Amino acid sequence: MYFPSDYDRHGALKLPVLFWVVLLLQARTWVLFVMAGASRDQGDALLNLFYPDHDNFWWGLLPGVPAVITFLISGRRQSWPRLWGTLRWLLILAQCVLVLWQPLLWYSGEAVSGTALALVILDAYALWFLLVHPRLRACFSTQTD
Repeated sequence: MYFPSDYDRHGALKLPVLFWVVLLLQARTWVLFVMAGASRDQGDALLNLFYPDHDNFWWGLLPGVPAVITFLISGRRQSWPRLWGTLRWLLILAQCVLVLWQPLLWYSGEAVSGTALALVILDAYALWFLLVHPRLRACFSTQTD
């Protein structure tokens, strides 16, 4: 079904490259948090640029938790097959939250910006990718040797 080049040296199906982009998109608040910590003096300005309301920043860390966990155990996914299989559904749930979050903020009175609109479009595409990509689905299924 897949080419030999689609498998890594351990015989596991390689995760699609776009999956890593989806993880970064989901964990964008975590990435911003790390960038702000690394930039020391400019960190507050960076956080204020993307999250003027600091409550949204702290809540924004929650949908990224499954992405961070997935990233951390992706190299050892054969060690935790049940957790690995569950993580796909957690990523889908977190992506649903991200898709709905920004429109809810707009509905509650936040101004519509180009960046926010672009993120909603990217989030919707990422959700579609997580749901329908066959190779990604195969990567998260429990494989018996």
